[in-house]
Amino acid sequence: MSDDQRYPIGKYEAKPFSAEQKEKWLADLTFLPTELELSIQNLDAAQLHTPYRDGGWTVQQLVHHVADSHMNAYIRFKLGLTEDNPPLKPYEEGEWAKLADVETTPVNVSLTMLHAMHIRWVATLKNITEEQWLRTVYHPEHKKEMTLWHLLGMYAWHGRHHTRHVTALRERMGW
Repeated sequence: MSDDQRYPIGKYEAKPFSAEQKEKWLADLTFLPTELELSIQNLDAAQLHTPYRDGGWTVQQLVHHVADSHMNAYIRFKLGLTEDNPPLKPYEEGEWAKLADVETTPVNVSLTMLHAMHIRWVATLKNITEEQWLRTVYHPEHKKEMTLWHLLGMYAWHGRHHTRHVTALRERMGW
């Protein structure tokens, strides 16, 4: 763990393919919706509207962000599995976090979406071949190709990263 409130579990570090690592990352995706849900359990409206750090998103924004991000990820994987090096559509996550639905929709809606989508996502990924993990997508914002293996690790990290934002805030605030 890190003392940096922006990166409480550290920054994402790519790892080479292994069956053991694949199982770990797939478990991260499988259990993320429940872990995120448990991290916000019994928080009241004021707590949900508390930023996880100075200048950071609120807990509510974080939960909705994870749903938005992982919906995009699910589509990115489907594209990567069915098209040759498809370009990804970047999106302005900071602007998405300011949209009205993030403020007015209860977080349980995004949690429900995450539970359902992660079942589909993991079902898609658990039996793909090592060769398929090497398929690429093109990220125009970063101007580089990324393998599906790299994306798996990145999104497994992403869920743990934001869940830790919430649990670290709860620890600091004594909630």
